[in-house]
Amino acid sequence: MLEDFKKFIMRGNVMDLAIGVIIGGAFSKIISSLVDDILMPPIGLLLGKVDFSNLFASLTSARYATLAEAQAAGAPTLNYGVFINNVVDFLLISLAIFLLIRAINRLTKKQAEAAPVTRACPRCLSQIPLKASRCPACTSEVTPQ
Repeated sequence: MLEDFKKFIMRGNVMDLAIGVIIGGAFSKIISSLVDDILMPPIGLLLGKVDFSNLFASLTSARYATLAEAQAAGAPTLNYGVFINNVVDFLLISLAIFLLIRAINRLTKKQAEAAPVTRACPRCLSQIPLKASRCPACTSEVTPQ
């Protein structure tokens, strides 16, 4: 059983997934910083000096000036500003992953197209493998490549 588990862990798919999760976690922090520190402050300024991370609704009748003050008092709150930041985070991460996968697919497609696996028979012009020494269609001898 231990040997089977070792084979499972060392398979390429599991290792790729582990690496993807680690890189994704680091990438998520970068995007969160981009949203929180670079994008949302100018958007908040354009919308009348709004700090999205501080937008909340208290579920009690008490009034609090900031989200930190409400949380320190132990008041239940709906943190819709934090939710807006998280939605923007998700959209940017999704866009970045889409663009990355799209670029990888383009490179993979170009590599696949660049390596031909067949060639035309000089006698009958049917497609034959590059290493073939005889054409299967007309049986003429060809030089392997």
